[in-house]
Amino acid sequence: MFSYEEIQKYNETDIRIYKYIVSDIDKIQYMTIRELAKELQVSTSTILRFCNKNNFDGYSEFKEALKKEITLQAACPPMEDLQELSDFFTRANSSAFEEKLLFAIDVLRKADLIIFIGMGSSGTLAKYGARYFSNMGHFAVGLEDALYPIDSFRWKNTAVIAFSESGETERLIEAINQFKKKKCCVLSITNSPLSTLAKLSDWNFSYNLNTKRINGGYNGTTQVPVIFVIEALAKRI
Repeated sequence: MFSYEEIQKYNETDIRIYKYIVSDIDKIQYMTIRELAKELQVSTSTILRFCNKNNFDGYSEFKEALKKEITLQAACPPMEDLQELSDFFTRANSSAFEEKLLFAIDVLRKADLIIFIGMGSSGTLAKYGARYFSNMGHFAVGLEDALYPIDSFRWKNTAVIAFSESGETERLIEAINQFKKKKCCVLSITNSPLSTLAKLSDWNFSYNLNTKRINGGYNGTTQVPVIFVIEALAKRI
């Protein structure tokens, strides 16, 4: 129902509306446009613009499409923890997804060196990315933290792929700024296109899933989309 192409055009308010709808899809079908606007603390005009961005003539048509979506889900309901992933792969199975990758593919094909970088669990993904690219015949290195002497970096024509769910990790952002000063092309994979890392990057892929904090604040947001994009890029270059 929500295509990858449309989601890439969302602003911050649109993303908030989208996440609310996906999280409470059963509830939305019974809400008036005024009730939804009040719940989200936006105007009814904002809701209508959101509907238009998703190719619906109005809120009534949007709700009808939502009811059909619920009916389809009820016919074969996914487990709760698979719903978001199911939605992601539905969006990814499109020409818009392939078009989104084109810039990154071109950069990676021309790069003499590919560096993956992240911190914490994203650092583990950086090591995985480098290993997977190497398995596919593309030389790459993975950095699990940002405390490297980037000032002394001398390689030219380097592509840096940065991972961060929040896109706000301070040390990682500092490292990316240093890589940019060295004329490296920065690609990033984040949860939100509005994060600092996404805005700093020459190219960004955002997967737009609900952030989950567990066990006293640890990040439990699924990283399956990140692995999927890593492998998609490696196979296409």
